[in-house]
Amino acid sequence: MQAFVYKSLRKDDTYVFLATRDDFTRLPEPVRARLGPLQFVFEIALTAERKLARGDVAVVRENLAARGFHLQLPATVLDPMTEDWGTDG
Repeated sequence: MQAFVYKSLRKDDTYVFLATRDDFTRLPEPVRARLGPLQFVFEIALTAERKLARGDVAVVRENLAARGFHLQLPATVLDPMTEDWGTDG
């Protein structure tokens, strides 16, 4: 399965995977509005063996097959002031 990856120019570290290149009609209007302009980044073959930097390739493939898109949101940033760092003794 091929996927076409776009980054949001409005939302940092937010990416959209599309099953068909430039088929933005698959994105619900509220999602499209929040993401703003999208810039093509690359095309990728999503094989079962492929590892993704973030996310599970099986979930991405399932979303592409069912919806025609997959939305990758930024990783959660932990607050170092509230993160449990353990104790040193």
